[in-house]
Amino acid sequence: MSVTTDFKSEMEDGRCVLRFTGSLTLLRVRKLSEQLDAIEADRIIVDLSEVEKMDTVGAWLVHKLERDRGAEIVGTSEDQQTLIDHVTRADQPVKVRRDPEPLVEQFVGRVGVATELAFKTTLGLLGFFGALLIALWNIARHPRRFRFNAVVTRFEMVGVHALGIIGLMSFLVGIVIAQQGAVQLRQFGAEVFTVNLVGRAAVKELGVLMTAIMVAGRSGSAFAAQIGSMKLNEEVDAMRIIGVSPMEALVVPRVLATVLLMPLLGFYSALVALVGGGLFCWFELGIPPVTFVQRIREVVPMADLYQTLIKAPVFGLIIALAGCYQGLQVEGNAEAVGLRTTTAVVQGIFLVIVLDAFFAVFFTAIGWT
Repeated sequence: MSVTTDFKSEMEDGRCVLRFTGSLTLLRVRKLSEQLDAIEADRIIVDLSEVEKMDTVGAWLVHKLERDRGAEIVGTSEDQQTLIDHVTRADQPVKVRRDPEPLVEQFVGRVGVATELAFKTTLGLLGFFGALLIALWNIARHPRRFRFNAVVTRFEMVGVHALGIIGLMSFLVGIVIAQQGAVQLRQFGAEVFTVNLVGRAAVKELGVLMTAIMVAGRSGSAFAAQIGSMKLNEEVDAMRIIGVSPMEALVVPRVLATVLLMPLLGFYSALVALVGGGLFCWFELGIPPVTFVQRIREVVPMADLYQTLIKAPVFGLIIALAGCYQGLQVEGNAEAVGLRTTTAVVQGIFLVIVLDAFFAVFFTAIGWT
């Protein structure tokens, strides 16, 4: 078998016939390509009947003659023709960048993906809540499995360490509410009703809502990061192997601590907000503290406090569930921990606001206004 490639150029009936012989492979194609480019003829016929071996590069050379010079290919064997056909089909322009989708299609696609993700997350949270109830039932049947020390430790992280930032936030919010309310009520000569505004807003809504947002940012993110890191280091899998339930060891203490402390933190936040609003009313509006406290007792019904104490544990349950659930979903690498932590915070705050709107409608419907 010849390992070289050669061709003969003959003129027949006004046509240039190129007869290739030997092996049409990579070894000689570059030199052949330069020789073929030098041929000047309007009609070219490529005869491959004497070609003993052809590879992809040789097939590309033949296809290039057919594509650029309009050459007619004859004398090919079945295998050679198959190879040339494959090269021909592969000769397509490659797009470096894909064509941009229309904005409408992009919008609809993103809405669809977000909707699907929302449904999956909702189903995941419901399933996770069911697993939590099963874990609580198992602990109730076997009280020795309850980890008291873990719950107390979470009390310190969720509650004690949060008192400073929640107190500062509530104090400033109380001042802002009083200041903005006084500015608007001054137009009608009703500055005295600033006390009503501060009292109802702090006790009924802003105290527990701002606390829930702060706890979601502090504790919800911490839960997701802690459990996510354990999941990434395969500590959660190790717990399952030695017979320890991650739900009982990791999730239940965090959920119980958040649920039990949220009413206390919400009540504390409302009181500090009232202190901030009372100080502003004292220094700016001339309303003494005794009058402020007496007015608060008159205008703030106990129903407002009951609403705070009812909403707070529900908000705590949602925040803890979102944080622990996202932490257990961590997979892959350290970047997933950050993504799941961010998702836990956003998800917790979103669900808290949605539930707060639901509670507002519900309490209005039953007459607690």
